[in-house]
Amino acid sequence: MIVKYNYLPQEFKNTKKIFSDWKKLIKSSDFTLGFYVKKFEQEFAKFINVKYCISTNNGTDALILCLRSLGIKNGDEVITPCNSFYATAGAIVAVGAKPVFCDVDDRYQIDIKKIQELISKKTKVILPVHWAGASPDMKEIIKIAKKNKIIVIEDACMAIGARIDGKSPGSFGIVNAFSMHPLKSLNVMGDAGVLATNNKKIYNWLKKYRNHGMINRDNIDIWGVNNRMQPLQAIVAIHGLKKLNNVLKKRRKNAYYLDEKLKKLNKFVSIPKRLKNYKETHALYMILCQNRDKLKKN
Repeated sequence: MIVKYNYLPQEFKNTKKIFSDWKKLIKSSDFTLGFYVKKFEQEFAKFINVKYCISTNNGTDALILCLRSLGIKNGDEVITPCNSFYATAGAIVAVGAKPVFCDVDDRYQIDIKKIQELISKKTKVILPVHWAGASPDMKEIIKIAKKNKIIVIEDACMAIGARIDGKSPGSFGIVNAFSMHPLKSLNVMGDAGVLATNNKKIYNWLKKYRNHGMINRDNIDIWGVNNRMQPLQAIVAIHGLKKLNNVLKKRRKNAYYLDEKLKKLNKFVSIPKRLKNYKETHALYMILCQNRDKLKKN
C-alpha cells in the first residue's frame, strides 16, 4: 500500500464555504489584517487556552519573532533538539544566536536528562520541539528553566490540537510558535503561522513589530517587519479549526491501527511509547526499523 504524501485534494474538495467567505472579503477590500485575521487570532487563542495570539505569514517567521520579542541576539545560546526541521535552528541563527543541540530520547523528543549539562553562562533559552505532533515533558523542562533562570520558547509547529494532561502545547513557554503549512494538523492553502503568549507586553510588541512597527496608518513606533498573515489564509484557517478535532480523531485511529499491526514485528520494529494523558497529532508516524527499505517493499 502506498501512503500519499498529503491528502490536500481531498481536504479541499468542497470549498464552497471558503469561497463564500472569500467573496465577502473581496467585496470588503479588507486585504491587510482586518476582520478575518482578528477573528482567527481570537478563535485560535480560545482553542489553545491562551490570552493572546498573533498570526504571521509562516511558522518559521513565528519562531524568529518569538526570539526577537525576547531580545535574543549575537552571543546568546539556545538549547534545542538535534531532531527537527531546519526552521528551528534556522530561526536561532537568523537572530544571531547559537543553537546548542541536545540529543533526543526514544520518543524522538528532547532528552530532558541531557539539558542541564548543556547550560552555560550564555544560555538564554530552551527551545523544545513538539516533534511530529508528540510532546516532551514540558513540566520538567519548565522546572529546569526556572532553576537556571532561563526562558522557554516552544516550537509547537506540528502540535496544533495535541494535549499534555489537557493542556495545549504552545501554552507552557513565555511565547511560542505554531505553523499552518499544508502538512501540519491545522493547515491553510499555503503558508501561515501563529504565535501564542499570556504576556501582554510581548503581545503588544509583536503586534506592532509584525506590521512594520505601525501604531496606526500614519505613525511608526519601532522599526518592524512585514510578517502579516493574509486574510485569505485566515479564512481557510477559521474553517479548518472547526473540523480539527474530528481530523485528529481519524489520525489517532489510523496511528493506533498501525501500532497494533506493527507490534507483530517487534523484533524488527520499535514503536515510540504513547504516554498516558498525552494526545498526539501524528503529523508524522514514526517507527525505528532494523531494515527500513525492506519493510517499505513489503
